[in-house]
Amino acid sequence: MKSVPFILVLLLAAPLAVRAQDDAVTLPDIIQGAQQWAQDNLDTNVLNALPRVDDPVVQQFFRDIQQRFQGDYVVDLAALRQAAQVVLPLLESSEDTQPYAAWLKAQMDYLAVADEIQLTIPPPKAETNQPPRSVPNPPPQKERELWVKKVSVSPWPALANEYVPELKPVFAAQKVPAELVWMAEVESGFDRRALSPAGAAGMFQLMPETARRFGLSLWPRDQRYQPEPSATASAQYLKYLHDHFKDWRLALAAYNAGEGRVQKLLDRYKTDSFDAIAEHLPAETQMYVPRIEATILRREGANLEQLSAPQN
Repeated sequence: MKSVPFILVLLLAAPLAVRAQDDAVTLPDIIQGAQQWAQDNLDTNVLNALPRVDDPVVQQFFRDIQQRFQGDYVVDLAALRQAAQVVLPLLESSEDTQPYAAWLKAQMDYLAVADEIQLTIPPPKAETNQPPRSVPNPPPQKERELWVKKVSVSPWPALANEYVPELKPVFAAQKVPAELVWMAEVESGFDRRALSPAGAAGMFQLMPETARRFGLSLWPRDQRYQPEPSATASAQYLKYLHDHFKDWRLALAAYNAGEGRVQKLLDRYKTDSFDAIAEHLPAETQMYVPRIEATILRREGANLEQLSAPQN
């Protein structure tokens, strides 16, 4: 993370200094207090010092993709594929927006698979005087088949040669299957610069609250961008989720959509199965879990549901 200019620290410290004048607070005390206030109150994107993306095409695309990722229907993402192909070069053209480009590159396969679903699943029959209905979500097994097909032709990520051997022991040390390190291919393409419009950052796309929850510092240097600390926090979170849900598919769904959301669906449908709730999860999560499954199968020849945690 870029350092916040010293003048910004002083500006943030000014209100603290006024309130503390009667207590003879020293300048180091003020600066330390300002830094803590910034860490607790400023959005991480502001602290990254990345400029706002002023291009209206990019702004609209970011709004659309976040809305559709959180929407009900996977196929709705297909409409964004062409826009993404326009936006990606715009983001890559500036050093300041390349972290967003790194994030978007990792999302392109979602749009491609959604486009394939649109072509292979017939739309529901239109009813007279009724608005057209959305294409239904494919069942989980169909999505797994589509992702196996998609990932089977995916080239080996160049950055994996550097990071996979380095980070597998990190996962193993947290008693999490080392094969799950490949979730970084899905999250960011192993690009540690990746930054999403929602504020998730780094190779494992940790949100600020999750990063703090598992001991990462966002100030003065954002540890989400550091491979080993972010891998440690990610593995700790996965272990916590698996200990709770007792199932890797559900743990990954919760990593992506939030543990509360997954638990509410399990309670609502009185189940402990990912497949029973998959079509009710956000569109991104519906594809995220089978995509990671297919990636681990392709890279490691391992089945997600059969992964076991290291014991030593």
